Amino acid sequence: MKKRQDEERRAYLQRMEEERGYILDFHKILAEEDFEFLKSYNSLLQTAYLSPDTRTESTAKELILIAILVAVRSPSDHIKTHMRVAKRLGATKKEILEVLEMCLLPAGLPAFIQGFAAWREVFEV
Repeated sequence: MKKRQDEERRAYLQRMEEERGYILDFHKILAEEDFEFLKSYNSLLQTAYLSPDTRTESTAKELILIAILVAVRSPSDHIKTHMRVAKRLGATKKEILEVLEMCLLPAGLPAFIQGFAAWREVFEV
């Protein structure tokens, strides 16, 4: 029984990674600690964020998500993950920088600096 549950969790995380292009450490922990919650969380995210659309819409969603993550001062690794996804979808270095610049006034200088540091790492500036 335990082996089957472990295989189900691994398979679920693998599908998540294939659909998103990434998984985060907290996804792995939730798979072990509260698998039902992870599935519910992922279902909500699937509907709001990963639903099939055009590349342009996907890129726009990533840019919006980057702005939100910067504004709420999400951990740097989380911001970088979404910058990499946006980059893979075709967003340019300048477009992502402009998103950060849009965050400066409403989110403040500390949020901008954190996002800028993540941007520098992703684009090796």
